[in-house]
Amino acid sequence: MKREKRIRKALIWLPSLVISTIFIQNGIGKIFHSDQMDKIVTNNTVIISVGIILLIATALFLYNKTIVLGTSILALYMTFIVFIHMYKGKPFEVVVLIVMCTIFAAYLRKPQFFHIKDES
Repeated sequence: MKREKRIRKALIWLPSLVISTIFIQNGIGKIFHSDQMDKIVTNNTVIISVGIILLIATALFLYNKTIVLGTSILALYMTFIVFIHMYKGKPFEVVVLIVMCTIFAAYLRKPQFFHIKDES
């Protein structure tokens, strides 16, 4: 029974850890390599700020008490990236998949936040 709980907990956390590595890598890349990026915004300060916000949002996403705020920031950021990819004519399917996986990972960890509360 104890082993099953550990395996269940590990499987619940696995999608969150995979998504977090994507966002951490993206944020660190924006902070340390902001001058090498071919982005719509060419101001290095803005790109570094976005990288810092991504790292903070990822930390909020990983902490159970602030998972809703972290998920909201990360999903909103990636939604804007979807629109940018559509505008530039780039493939956007992978970015949409990352948005969906972020929300799904949050759902696995805290499903009660996604249920409609009946106040009758």
